[in-house]
Amino acid sequence: MSAVPLAATTRGYPDSGYTIENVHAGSIAVVDTAGHLLAWAGDPHYQTFTRSALKPFQALPFLLAEGPARFGLAEEELALLCASHSGEEKHLNGVRSILARIGLDAGHLECGCGAPLYYEANNLPVPQDRAWTPLHHNCSGKHGGFLAWCRQHGAPTRGYVEPDHPLQRAIRSALADAVHLPESSLPSGIDGCSAPNYALPLASLAHLYARLAQGAADPLLGTALGPLFDAMTHRPDMVSGTERSDLVLMTAGGGDWVAKIGADAVQAIGIRSKGIGIAIKVADGNNRGLHTITYNVLDQLGLLDEGKRAVLERFRQPLIRNARGTVAGDIRTLFTLQHA
Repeated sequence: MSAVPLAATTRGYPDSGYTIENVHAGSIAVVDTAGHLLAWAGDPHYQTFTRSALKPFQALPFLLAEGPARFGLAEEELALLCASHSGEEKHLNGVRSILARIGLDAGHLECGCGAPLYYEANNLPVPQDRAWTPLHHNCSGKHGGFLAWCRQHGAPTRGYVEPDHPLQRAIRSALADAVHLPESSLPSGIDGCSAPNYALPLASLAHLYARLAQGAADPLLGTALGPLFDAMTHRPDMVSGTERSDLVLMTAGGGDWVAKIGADAVQAIGIRSKGIGIAIKVADGNNRGLHTITYNVLDQLGLLDEGKRAVLERFRQPLIRNARGTVAGDIRTLFTLQHA
């Protein structure tokens, strides 16, 4: 199987209709907690780099070794371990707190520097008179957790992003065990924050999120997935940020949905009440249609009631406006899920 058209952008005039201008192809997988494929579009086994959707599972070695209790991490700090945060003050303070608890500071973070995602998400210009630090990088919470594992295990804090560092070996092993695949079958690459990232079949990523949504009830990883699910769903504002999609999705889910976006058009969602996981990948890496695709998947799966539709309406079929604010087209979906 191969990718199929998932979303299109259009251009035209409201009174005469719109014509498709761009088409974005990709794949979708929906699985249950046992990993059985329930629904799909395109290639549900498409091998895709998980990017930031992997973050909860990069925290597994720290959780399984009871690291949060060792350092007294609060729930909002645990949520930051899974976050692509917006660099708002509460996020910066949370990462500072994690680092203070382990006796380190922002100078130990190896994620690089980046302007906070807050500005793009809220359609604001990025200030040009600011000097950004690694603390502002959207992955600094994850890296704070990486450093906490190093402190807990007496491992070097320098070079903790290198593939042969004990931390990264522990993450690779834990991930391989979680997806029931040998480590040798997990293609690896350097993520945007310099940590190793792994490619998985899309259905395997969906399976991870089906299990994450079950939290403490997962028979193998419940001691880790329980606190992670609780932290992410109780504090989605720390996982994401103002006007960001994961915050909107988890708000709509009302504690039943756990969601994490990844760079280059990856989205993963776990639905606790239905016992399912969803993974989406737009093949060209363009995020433009991702939220509309996500809305449509949830709709086709019968997961949207009137209240959820209201929260997610902005994603349904968003308008495209030009520099004057004139409607020039829209973003719409093109796929129908197949069901097993």
